[in-house]
Amino acid sequence: MRLPRNWVPDHLAVGLDLQLPSGVSRHVRQVLRMQSGQDIILFNGLDGRDYRARLVQVDKKRVSATITGATEAEPPPRLSIRLALGISRGERMDLAIQKSVELGVQQITPLFSERTQVRLTGQRRDKRMQHWQGVIISACEQSGRRRIPELHLAENLSSWLKQPGENVLFMDPEADTGLSDIARPDSTLCFLVGPEGGFSQEERKAALAAGCRAIRLGPRILRTETAPLAAIAAAQTLWGDFL
Repeated sequence: MRLPRNWVPDHLAVGLDLQLPSGVSRHVRQVLRMQSGQDIILFNGLDGRDYRARLVQVDKKRVSATITGATEAEPPPRLSIRLALGISRGERMDLAIQKSVELGVQQITPLFSERTQVRLTGQRRDKRMQHWQGVIISACEQSGRRRIPELHLAENLSSWLKQPGENVLFMDPEADTGLSDIARPDSTLCFLVGPEGGFSQEERKAALAAGCRAIRLGPRILRTETAPLAAIAAAQTLWGDFL
């Protein structure tokens, strides 16, 4: 039976005694109904290791554990995939982020564009960023990833295009090129995906002018939450760790 696996924002080491954070403690006590003497898996998402821990105290005041073992560090990815994703509404954005993490994305940048229907400023933007970070962490807990992908602060597409980085593939249903026409990336790859309704013609021209390469995934137009998942899965199959 697979042990429960939880993220904790702490330094972890074999032999360490620690009190679990309130959210993890509540989950262990109220949801999983675990008791002292049982084992769980902890990870901090930074050092790439999973830590086996034995629960010492489980009550309303605290949940504490002792770390009894550690795995080897998670190796670096064969292909480091970045995702620059147009912000979509509610569950669509959550789904795209969650599944991208499960598929192995390393960095995510939410983007505002002309057709973005979600307006986020100030505290509302900060709360949404915290929510997306929680989605990423939960996806890592479920999928077994030992390093937390980096979530960059949401920014405007025009600003992002000033320094898009290398090997940026712009998802464009009007493109003539597919992934199979792309040369094998050395180590990194970035997918640029629009929001609901896609990018405008002006944004498309700006992306191409910034050095992004337009590609399409087959003859069908994919939704904003589907396109990045299909692209990442295809790239992982061609060049990454699906081999």
